[in-house]
Amino acid sequence: MQITLKNVTKRFGETTAVDNLSITLASGKLTALLGPSGCGKTTTLNMISGIVPVTSGQVFFDERDVTALPPEKRNIGLVFQNYSLYPHMTVLQNICFPLEMKKMPKKERIQRAEELAELVHVSTLLQRKPAELSGGQQQRVAIARALAKEPEVLLLDEPLSNLDAKLRIEMREEIKRIQREAKITTVFVTHDQEEAGSIADEVVVLRDGLLQQKGSARSIYEQPENLFVADFFGAPPINRLSGKIEGTSVVLDGSDIKIPMRLTRNLADGLPVVLAVRAESIVARPQEPICAVPVLERYSLGKDELIRFAVGSIQQMRGFVPSEEEVQEGDKLPIAFKSQGVFLFDAESGERYA
Repeated sequence: MQITLKNVTKRFGETTAVDNLSITLASGKLTALLGPSGCGKTTTLNMISGIVPVTSGQVFFDERDVTALPPEKRNIGLVFQNYSLYPHMTVLQNICFPLEMKKMPKKERIQRAEELAELVHVSTLLQRKPAELSGGQQQRVAIARALAKEPEVLLLDEPLSNLDAKLRIEMREEIKRIQREAKITTVFVTHDQEEAGSIADEVVVLRDGLLQQKGSARSIYEQPENLFVADFFGAPPINRLSGKIEGTSVVLDGSDIKIPMRLTRNLADGLPVVLAVRAESIVARPQEPICAVPVLERYSLGKDELIRFAVGSIQQMRGFVPSEEEVQEGDKLPIAFKSQGVFLFDAESGERYA
């Protein structure tokens, strides 16, 4: 089931939550709606579900215009942040409930519920009640219940946010497995870019109700279309260095460090820009360094070592170095940048120049 939003806008009074959004979500794939709080991702999900009506625009499931249809007519499955399981029912009864509403015969609905319990790995818990389950188990049951009525679209709103870090990683893998086995078009809302990158076939990045970028997690990471996307997508956050254009180079503020750039257009001298550099794109002690920077701090992150260093008198950066690299606080470290993971943006608009 392909989902298409055409010029969809949602206003709540004077506030525009989603602004003229046009996207197509591929059939049978898992798409993550990603962005900070208040960016419009849950509102977008709720307009796809029909829970929230659009102010203007259209929602299509394949070629069918569902804009005016209520949720129960859209054949969707919903899983919310709090799972919303019925506390007085067993796992089996919870999964069976949508089938009971469809008047499916008891024998058939129990058989279907047992199949789904097997799919989500809760078949040994069928006689327990929600209070007897862990958070991860409750979430599996909620997904099984959502899948019970064989929806054409599965919608998940921040389903992992109540789980601890280890369980979140396990459940990411489980949701991906379940989605692939069920072959169901799935939309997953999250504010966590690592979560989106690990689970989604495609990521839609939103900000203030506006589409920023859409593509695979890898393509967005490697080729961000603007400064917001570059800054939001990646861990640790990308280094942002302010500077000004001088010819085909950037002179970093608070220093005489000049970084040559491959510009695809002519930019006026003195134009304020932001040089954005991924931590892994910094090379320590290269054959041809662009500058030497004082080391302020060194952090051990297991297999990686992260260095914080000064760039001129007013700016700092963080970069990875190999664990065997002898770097100490107070050292002056020669560095250069790799060709990948280094971007140039307009300081005011965030438009990408290189």
